[in-house]
Amino acid sequence: MKTILVDDEENSLDILEIELKEYCPQVEIVAKCKSGQEAIAAVHEFNPDVVFLDIEMPQMNGFEVLKNLEDQEFDVIFVTAYDQFALKAFEFSAVDYLLKPIVKERLIAAVEKVSSLAETSISAEQLNMLMTNFQSYWQSQPRVALPTSEGLEFVSVDQIIYAQSESNYCWVFFDDGNKIFLSKTLKDLEGLLAKHGFIRIHQSYLINADFIKRYVRGQGGYIILSNGAKVPVSRSKKEVILNLGRW
Repeated sequence: MKTILVDDEENSLDILEIELKEYCPQVEIVAKCKSGQEAIAAVHEFNPDVVFLDIEMPQMNGFEVLKNLEDQEFDVIFVTAYDQFALKAFEFSAVDYLLKPIVKERLIAAVEKVSSLAETSISAEQLNMLMTNFQSYWQSQPRVALPTSEGLEFVSVDQIIYAQSESNYCWVFFDDGNKIFLSKTLKDLEGLLAKHGFIRIHQSYLINADFIKRYVRGQGGYIILSNGAKVPVSRSKKEVILNLGRW
């Protein structure tokens, strides 16, 4: 499996090379690149099966590298040092990643996964979704990309009132009265939106705390949201609601 390693830190490149040679004998490292431009040239020259790609690099980051290689087919494993919240963007986009420092078991699992895939390469939709959702963690007015059966919906986080589970999918409700059917689970959406003030108050409901209008106490307690929706609060989550300090 022809492989290219891309990272602006030489030490990181050397460590990853050593670990791949020791734990993943099916990998053939054909190039090590310390910049986005080097990576683009190496992909065109070697036509790799997989690229281990760091995101945060000077001049050209990992996303920009992929934007310049949309005509090439290869699988991507992102290598990153970002925190757990940012990593949710990778999981939500169904994109493989490794967290620095790399754990041997995760490395082996990632390589085995891409080795077994019938199709390679990250799709344009996956890349757009990942870029948007990844960048949302540092935006003052964050926007997210949500996958539907028709494509991607790009929405401002502060427009989402709540989401409701429906089996392995969910509905997302907005402040303008519209809603969309999302091809992700509520758990997936919870991970993506947790940093933006969203609370899982029930097995079937995820709410934006900014839209809470009233909490009605009782054994069957529930939240009234700004759009009039009544959302049940599970017994285990009542303390979370009370600790918001709104009551």
